[in-house]
Amino acid sequence: MQTLLLMVLCFAAYIIAYYTYGKYLARKIFKLDPDRLPPSKQLHDGIDYVPSRKIVIFGHHFTSIAGTGPIVGPAIGVIWGWLPAILWVTIGCIFMGAVHDLGTLVVSLRNDGKSIADVADKYINRRVRFIFFAIVFLVLLIVIAIFGVVIAIVFAKFPSSVLAVWLQIPIAIALGWAVYKKNINIPLATVLAVLAMYATIWLGSIFKFTMPVIGTMPPTGSWTLILLIYAFIASTLPVTTLLQPRDYINAWQLFIMMILLAVSVAVVSFTKGLPLVAPAFNPSPAGAPPMMPFLFITIVCGAISGFHALVSSGTSPKQIEKETDALFVGFGSMLTEGALAVLIIICVAAGIGLAYKTSAGNILTGTAAWQQHYASWSGAQGLDTKITAVVFGAANIMDSIGIPNSVGFALMGVFIASFAGTTLDTAARLQRYIVSELALSLKLPKFTNRYTATTFAVVTAAILAFATGANGQGAMILWPLFGAVNQLLAALALLVVTIYLKRKGGIKYLITLLPCLVMLVITIWAMVCNLKDFASTSKHLLLVIGSIVLVLAAWMVIETAIILLASSGKKTYL
Repeated sequence: MQTLLLMVLCFAAYIIAYYTYGKYLARKIFKLDPDRLPPSKQLHDGIDYVPSRKIVIFGHHFTSIAGTGPIVGPAIGVIWGWLPAILWVTIGCIFMGAVHDLGTLVVSLRNDGKSIADVADKYINRRVRFIFFAIVFLVLLIVIAIFGVVIAIVFAKFPSSVLAVWLQIPIAIALGWAVYKKNINIPLATVLAVLAMYATIWLGSIFKFTMPVIGTMPPTGSWTLILLIYAFIASTLPVTTLLQPRDYINAWQLFIMMILLAVSVAVVSFTKGLPLVAPAFNPSPAGAPPMMPFLFITIVCGAISGFHALVSSGTSPKQIEKETDALFVGFGSMLTEGALAVLIIICVAAGIGLAYKTSAGNILTGTAAWQQHYASWSGAQGLDTKITAVVFGAANIMDSIGIPNSVGFALMGVFIASFAGTTLDTAARLQRYIVSELALSLKLPKFTNRYTATTFAVVTAAILAFATGANGQGAMILWPLFGAVNQLLAALALLVVTIYLKRKGGIKYLITLLPCLVMLVITIWAMVCNLKDFASTSKHLLLVIGSIVLVLAAWMVIETAIILLASSGKKTYL
């Protein structure tokens, strides 16, 4: 009952937060106006700027910000104990992540749907804008390059997911055509698309596919190349053709999965009992870095993530039909992601204790199962290990409502690969926006074209991916930087929103300034710790790039602080 109570309390906290704090922010702080003309209508072009229904854009936004972040982060962060992890994904999600996502979404909505990096020029200055662009480009470069490998690893571990994931593409295109070209009823089209998606999962379980070695290129390299080509195509197509409908049906896949997990937690709690076998607090796991500050850069997407600022000021504001929809899309999506992170924590802190198969073929249960998997930091840190913990835990829990483990494994495999795919799609499009905006300010018209900008985005990611060889895992070189840089990006986005609110007058800016300061302290602390480690282990490339990012961030913070302190408080209503 302990686990069930924990889930209920967390879910209740998110619901209460939405109807109290969320609505307070929407009405009193940001003053969302249903009559204000949004960029989707003002700049409608049928490619990127397309007004869309609230539930549809919620699906796109949610799957874009989620990806595998709320899955793999909590799966390793729980090594410090389930209590710190739960507190961070509830308190952090409500008072930091959701505020961050809503704030960046509103600021972008009121600035033609431009990226938070581009908007920095207006509210701070041009120098800060270019600093922001540099950091954003680095984050997206790593994301695009790494997610090809992530999906390849998932495909290798779950060959039954390959067919299902690729068949989602024609289903999504058909859904977009039916809704936007034939005006078919959205609920009916949704039901048909979701049923078709689950039919492909069944087909995938029958027709499993394993990528062979092609010449000298291993499977990870082949998949990375194929996925980068796909990302180029998805980024240049009109958003309603593939990106939005695919994200929308994947959102329904997630909703169904979350419902299954939540119901299963309740059933197994009443029938067998579902104790939390992970320790509540485990401050010094073997080989792990200190919990402070590393918990807060390990569990990111379930609490707060800088990547969310890029989606909130990238694809989503160009599709929102009415400004008041920002509460549901921005604040609501982040709370839903927090709820997903809670379920993942339950899977790895309780579900894994129901049954865990070791490499030797032994079945462990209870605390012994958890300790086997989380015996050390190095053992729990790898992507494959994280996914294993989540899939085992989720399949065990769903088995309680009659879903066999084999089916549970297939469902989770498609679920994880699909969400990694939506992040890749969106990241490529976001990088295209960043390249175009920067090219426009530098008066390089050729790079403002969506095909040229996307080519630049994808080719640079490919260069990084294949920098170390044909396996496509070159981005792994920079991956140790990602957690801290991503969270630093969240703090910098909050800085821009803080200046925006400061210019409106009063003390409203404290709503974003306080979480901004917390994130700055945590991420700079973590980055300094990382730089010391890079220096001691002679990782010179990471040391140089990390140092440059830290200096640029400090420069941006100092310039913004000067403006913040010197601000006269004169109101603007932009």
